[in-house]
Amino acid sequence: MPRLKTIPPEPKPDCSLCPRLVAFRRANKKAYPDYFNGAVASFGDEQARILVVGLAPGLKGANKTGRPFTGDFSGELLFRCLAAMGWSNGQNENRPDDGFELHDVMITNAVRCVPPENKPIGTEVNNCRPYLMARLDALPKLKVLFALGKVAHDTTLRNFGFRLADYPFAHKAKHLLPNGLTLIDSYHCSRYNVNTGRLTEAMFMEALMETKVALNN
Repeated sequence: MPRLKTIPPEPKPDCSLCPRLVAFRRANKKAYPDYFNGAVASFGDEQARILVVGLAPGLKGANKTGRPFTGDFSGELLFRCLAAMGWSNGQNENRPDDGFELHDVMITNAVRCVPPENKPIGTEVNNCRPYLMARLDALPKLKVLFALGKVAHDTTLRNFGFRLADYPFAHKAKHLLPNGLTLIDSYHCSRYNVNTGRLTEAMFMEALMETKVALNN
């Protein structure tokens, strides 16, 4: 798809593009009035060479705190492993004001608003895609895309108009894209994947090591 320079890299918190997500957000504001309950902006280094692309905010994670992957199981694993790679400063305390910072990494989501049952539908992914492309455009040093799960993998490729069949998703897969970027895949660091053994912390670190190698190529 063409790059839309007039689209900002982050939607407004009260974005109204997706009726189902707006309705869910309004219901959450009544149920959880102290939560952020809005479209969650990306988090990280504006000069990042790595963009981590997740699926969507968690109801009691990013939707609560207003920071991607902050406050849920996925974030605990992700931030711990990013720290082990030397890509963060400070300590994540699951608060947006905890002083935790990312270095050389930015984190975003394919869909910026929390979806019911953590399952965005196709039209919601499509509606949010221009923001993902704008976020990509706004990172001047971007070199590697790190996709958490197949939905993030697919929407990243569709952003550029690439055929999914040419770049099959697999954990630790490395794809050299025609636009000069490298796409690294990982299973999503969700509680379900970890509890079922589909993803271990060691496996996740291996995928991040592939990312480090790609930075130096």
